[in-house]
Amino acid sequence: MSGHADVIVVGFGAAGACAAIEAAEAGADVLVIDRFGGGGASALSGGIVYAGGGTAQQRDAGVDDSADAMFDYLRLEVGDVVSAGTLRRFCDSSPDMITWLEEHGVPFEGSLCPVKTSYPNNDYYLYYSGSEAAGGFCDAAKPAARGHRAKGRGTSGKVLFAGLASAARARGVRVWPQTTAYELVTESGAVTGVRVRTLRDAPRWARWAHRLLGRYSAKPGIYVPALRKVLQRGVERLERRFAREAALTARRAVVLTAGGFIANRAMVREHAPAYRGGLPLGTAGDDGSGLRMGIEAGAATAALDKVSAWRFLTPPSAFLGGVLVGPDGRRFIDESRYGAAIGEAMIREHGGRGWLLVDDEIVREARARARRESQWFQWLQAVYLLRRGRVTADSVEAVARKAGVDAGALAETVRAYRAGNPDPLGKPAGFVRPLATPPYSLVDLTIKPNIGYPCPMLTLGGLVVDEDTGQVRDTEGVPIPGLYAAGRTAVGICSSSYVSGLSLADCVFSGRRAGLSASA
Repeated sequence: MSGHADVIVVGFGAAGACAAIEAAEAGADVLVIDRFGGGGASALSGGIVYAGGGTAQQRDAGVDDSADAMFDYLRLEVGDVVSAGTLRRFCDSSPDMITWLEEHGVPFEGSLCPVKTSYPNNDYYLYYSGSEAAGGFCDAAKPAARGHRAKGRGTSGKVLFAGLASAARARGVRVWPQTTAYELVTESGAVTGVRVRTLRDAPRWARWAHRLLGRYSAKPGIYVPALRKVLQRGVERLERRFAREAALTARRAVVLTAGGFIANRAMVREHAPAYRGGLPLGTAGDDGSGLRMGIEAGAATAALDKVSAWRFLTPPSAFLGGVLVGPDGRRFIDESRYGAAIGEAMIREHGGRGWLLVDDEIVREARARARRESQWFQWLQAVYLLRRGRVTADSVEAVARKAGVDAGALAETVRAYRAGNPDPLGKPAGFVRPLATPPYSLVDLTIKPNIGYPCPMLTLGGLVVDEDTGQVRDTEGVPIPGLYAAGRTAVGICSSSYVSGLSLADCVFSGRRAGLSASA
């Protein structure tokens, strides 16, 4: 079996779909392959696209924003993982990116969420999705709500991907599902195609079973890793028995958009050993295969040690009034920071351990407001934390001893917190609470395998690419002819620090760039 196209895209998530659309609109014959049915981690995501600079949705919500303010904030978050010029282009083109997505079937809305949250409920589709309003950031950059959620109930990544997938097919893009790429074809140093194993000629029942197992492995398998493992074994048995090899020829280029490597435990142990006990945020296809193929073709990599580990305190929003401490009883971060910043600090400074001290007033408010502020999965987590995930006592010292936290240090932490004006770690005044109403509770936020309160994790690093074209560079910094990469297979805007929506936004930004360049 063989096939050919001008541009072959490996991976049919948000980055792959955007690359395919741009290449097809530029006149290229495009073939997309995907191990499963498409969507990948993008379809499982919350469908948040980080955008600003004055989008139509921001204007509808009365949010005043500019590309300069967006740039100033992101420069603090992402550091120098990309050049200032690339980040500037990303920010300047942000309103047009949302318009482009809408033109390609992705709906958005400017309903602004009134509370600080990790993800809005179904009443709201625009929110503060990062640390924009946290201490230190709002002083350096004017804060604005930039989390644009695709309009759809629940986690709306499926809505975002459905629009892009439909737009790609409408533009003549051919899609080969149930096709796994395993090796790039090279000739005289240039990438000219890809070798795959495909179920296209397998019996109908085998393709149906593979599709079903893959679907449930993705979800609910994402929430129950043991279930995913069992289902994935069935997927692999079908592939071993029925997959046939094929050599696909790319007349112009191959674009790798096969996701990250969070599902590859060996790679995570090798590159980011501190990140354990989390919930892999992605599908079984996030196994590093795109990275491996690029490396075998001579590509350079960067930021493979960067993993985003999410430890959100909200919802309920009342929890922002507590103080987050390590086992030594001392605060280590402004509690209003983005959940990935909190997770990183817990892992880096305390081996993933942490407790949130709250008083009875906060607990009562959290119980009263948690349900209406949450999606179903957030509400279940809040219920877990308020019931099984906390210990309670009549004094700060007593609750510390009960949880195994340094009692004297925690008491001193609370005294400093009450006396601080402004807050010593920069928490905005609107989130500071007196913590004066006993009994006191320590809520256990420790990162560990826990279905009641999991810690989602995803990898951020990838292949090094030319920031103007998305072309993959080799270990000497020279572009590899015929090879491009985008999304989490490549180093991008979010490869140093992640806030909600920045990965999907980078998938769109880098996917479009790679698709347009590959088609030239």
